[in-house]
Amino acid sequence: MVSSRSAFILLVLLASAIPPPVESLTYSQYKTVLSLSHSLLTRVANQRKSRGDMAGSKRAMLLAGKLERGLGLGFWGMAWSVGWDYVRNYAWRDLDYGQIYGVVSDLKELRGFLSQLTRANSDMERAAWVAQNYGNALGVSKRMFRRLLTVFQKSGPLREIVETIQREVMEGGLLRDCLELGTNDLKGLLQILKDLSEQFRSNSNYRGDL
Repeated sequence: MVSSRSAFILLVLLASAIPPPVESLTYSQYKTVLSLSHSLLTRVANQRKSRGDMAGSKRAMLLAGKLERGLGLGFWGMAWSVGWDYVRNYAWRDLDYGQIYGVVSDLKELRGFLSQLTRANSDMERAAWVAQNYGNALGVSKRMFRRLLTVFQKSGPLREIVETIQREVMEGGLLRDCLELGTNDLKGLLQILKDLSEQFRSNSNYRGDL
């Protein structure tokens, strides 16, 4: 069963999937990501239920419920778990920045797919776009997860949730569900992804100059 701690990391990776530095995420961004991801997962749950996928709907609702608790007092406990895992296993260590920049590149490619999708004017156009492009988007996601697992080599919440979301995308169809929905929540997460990517590049370039 996915823990509240894992659910929190899930939404962060879903929205940004960007490895450290952790400080690149502000409190406001965390809360916005929590809210948008909760809304998106609730929609995914309802969509799965409408097509008779009760098991998939239950998984999505479970995650949405844990994220909802994270919007309250549980937020700080989740944030502490994420931060401690990063400090204990990854801070002050030489990370594989080749893989990290590869993740950012994959995210840029996925963002391009989503930008195309948001231009669809109807459910029919959206369905046609997903049918044509889903395979490519899934291929980029697989590559990104391989890179993330290379970066997050240590046992702990970060690696645990990469594996969790990887299974939900590859086996549960989470990526397809999100693409088919094409809601404003997805657009909001896309904008946060863009901002975080730019912050990560700026921070990494700065550190490389020290």
